[in-house]
Amino acid sequence: MSNITLIAIFTFGLESVVKRELQALGFKNLKVSNGKIEFEATVQDIPVANLWLRSADRVLLKLGEFRAVTFDELFEQTKSLPWEAWITADGKFTVTGKSIKSTLGSVRACQSIVKKAVVERLKSAYHTDWFAETGPEFTVQVALRNDVAQLTLDTSGSGLHRRGYRRQAGEAPLKETLAAALVQLSFWNRERLLIDPMCGSGTILIEAALLARNIAPGLNREFASEGWPAVGEKTWKAARRAARKAVDSTGELQLFGYDISEEMIVAAKANAKAAGVGSDIVFEQKDIRDLWIDRQYGIVITNAPYGIKLADFKEMNQIYITVNKMFRKKKGWSVYFLTADKKFPDYFKRSRPSRVRKLYNGAIEVNYYQYFGERPK
Repeated sequence: MSNITLIAIFTFGLESVVKRELQALGFKNLKVSNGKIEFEATVQDIPVANLWLRSADRVLLKLGEFRAVTFDELFEQTKSLPWEAWITADGKFTVTGKSIKSTLGSVRACQSIVKKAVVERLKSAYHTDWFAETGPEFTVQVALRNDVAQLTLDTSGSGLHRRGYRRQAGEAPLKETLAAALVQLSFWNRERLLIDPMCGSGTILIEAALLARNIAPGLNREFASEGWPAVGEKTWKAARRAARKAVDSTGELQLFGYDISEEMIVAAKANAKAAGVGSDIVFEQKDIRDLWIDRQYGIVITNAPYGIKLADFKEMNQIYITVNKMFRKKKGWSVYFLTADKKFPDYFKRSRPSRVRKLYNGAIEVNYYQYFGERPK
């Protein structure tokens, strides 16, 4: 079991970000498609990918892929896969599924067929008709698209956005994985000033600090495959030791977060402390309209209230007008604004957006407006 295929799953629009992350980790032969990247790996890479990927939602282990237009085909092909190489005799497994533009359109029926096929395979492999299901947990996924079935095991468990540091969150929190991507899609680096004037519970700045300190985002959480004998406890411990040694605590960071809500500032401080970057970020309660920017160069990355439940349109318009006043003449500042409101460019008069990316925060479609500033001299 030296060579395996892993699949990084992520929100649409982040293909380039996740690709760069995988390449930085040393993975090669990447197969990129919408919302996912397949890559060659070894068993030892399962902990590495889970611990280090910042913008991916989860890491799947690919067991097989084949054409299936009948339930018999789905059953027989699934049964032929080496499930016993991963699922233990006492393992407990569930099956999830989805079907897109496929003859086998009933997801529930496909899940049932796959469950039966895996059980039959395990019965034969372990020479038993009864399974205690008291051991490690496994999640099998059957995904059909255009009559091609892909069978995978979820190595992550909870989504990778669950870093383990969020103690409190706002009304519509930004997913940690998306926040990490926003930072990586900007011109920011650890030497530059970064401000979030509407920081909420601090997610963008915390993810920036984790990136700057080279802290693996999954270091303080558990993963489904930690309990899998095929991966091994020693493998996970070795990966965690290596991640801890890789932390870069040198130098000072220039990270500042502001929010009108005292409750959110308290939450942001608690979250940053839990993430291990509490001393790297300055949080302060302040209305964006009271901010005074006196630096010539810097980066702004912020996640605006979406205008849905969180604020009425008049309040949103005031925020846009304020941002325009703050940065219209500050050509040395790069401004990155995430919002679901497509009217934002009408208010930011400095220039047309240098780039606009359509992204998703969960099920909410948002636009990431990017205004590039002049290079620091």
